[in-house]
Amino acid sequence: MICGFDYGTSNCALGTVQDSEVRLVALEGEHAFLPSTLYALDRDLITEAVGRNMTGLDTRQSFAHLRQNALTRAKRARYEEDIADEDQTVFFGRAAFEEYFQWPEEGYFVKSPKSFLGGTGLRAEHIHFFEDIVTLMMQNIKQKAEKSLGADITHTVIGRPVNFQGLDAEVSNRQALEILTTAGKRAGFKEIEFLYEPIAAGLDFEVKMTDNKTVLVVDIGGGTTDCAMVRMGPGYVKKDDRRSDFLAHTGERVGGNDLDIQIAGKHLMPLFGMDSLLKTGLPMPTQMYWNAITTNDVSAIATFNSMETKNQIAQMRLDAAQPKLIERFLRMREEKHNYHIVRSAEEAKIALSDDQEHQVLLDYIETNLNTSISRDALAHSIASPLEKMLNLMMTAIAQAGEKPDLIYMTGGSAKSPVIRQAIQQRIGDIPVLDGDHFGSVAAGLTVWSERLFR
Repeated sequence: MICGFDYGTSNCALGTVQDSEVRLVALEGEHAFLPSTLYALDRDLITEAVGRNMTGLDTRQSFAHLRQNALTRAKRARYEEDIADEDQTVFFGRAAFEEYFQWPEEGYFVKSPKSFLGGTGLRAEHIHFFEDIVTLMMQNIKQKAEKSLGADITHTVIGRPVNFQGLDAEVSNRQALEILTTAGKRAGFKEIEFLYEPIAAGLDFEVKMTDNKTVLVVDIGGGTTDCAMVRMGPGYVKKDDRRSDFLAHTGERVGGNDLDIQIAGKHLMPLFGMDSLLKTGLPMPTQMYWNAITTNDVSAIATFNSMETKNQIAQMRLDAAQPKLIERFLRMREEKHNYHIVRSAEEAKIALSDDQEHQVLLDYIETNLNTSISRDALAHSIASPLEKMLNLMMTAIAQAGEKPDLIYMTGGSAKSPVIRQAIQQRIGDIPVLDGDHFGSVAAGLTVWSERLFR
């Protein structure tokens, strides 16, 4: 079978054509969208699970040779933690969140690994580990889809952002695509192609159009914002070569995760002492607070988890005018609730799409700990990443040399009225249409996979 595979920063989805219609496959109960999260009882059990899921003796032996050190550590972890061979050791999606929320200190939790794939300065062992994380997630999704469909999936088109990273984009893009290709092959796909995510979203929209138009497609994903100016409509939809119809594309590593981080920093971190004072009257250093919640940056999280940061926080508690706030911060670090904090910020962002005010409950930190965020306050806190998104849109329009007839919005954060209002203020009185905020990329990838492989 052929599929479109949206390996997204926030969610994953897989689509196939059934009875001449694009359909997304249920991956978790009735849900077609699986959160891009993984929780393992031990880090090296991820690598072990990849090997166990592989088919073919030669493939498994080759992988075992490449990962022999990690597999040896996995055996040791099983012995030391008394983990039986039949015990479940890895959880995905919503189940991964549940395990992390229940046991934040015990296992290894990763959210949005796609954000890290283009990271600069990654050593070989880091790249190998990201290969294993992505492979295991792809194996899980592919196996669930094949069980549901009753057929093997052999060919896929995987979505990709225009740029995985803002700096040194060419090198970062090559590194990320190599990781995704390696993972896809190890997951069992025989043929893999890639397509820009905003173009995929546009292809899904195009099949519903009745007139030809120039469309600015804006895909605000979890990790990146990607824009494409595309001529589309019934006069273009059946063309085999669409290169001349794609007028411009831009993209940068700024997305929904960055909005969540800003909300967490501006509205939740003050509960842990950020913006408070030292006994000297000087402001509290803030970098360690940002390191705690910048969950899409490997180096920031590594720094936050280091012994040096632990010692620094302990010294801050002695120097702080409000030491109880720093004690709360120290406890949050020890109990590894920083991902949970960012999740709470994301939930506030979602709630404020409909409400003017939202109460954030942090009972998992401390009983009755809470704060209120208004939509206006949210708009102020996300101004910096939102400005980058708007600049990407304006650059795509400038590159195309013409204004769009309409703007097509997709991606989870595109639902925010704060973002919609900012777009209309910046670009002008151009109709803004909504797509399937979570499924349009997967659907468009499926459309393209049928054209490529049939």
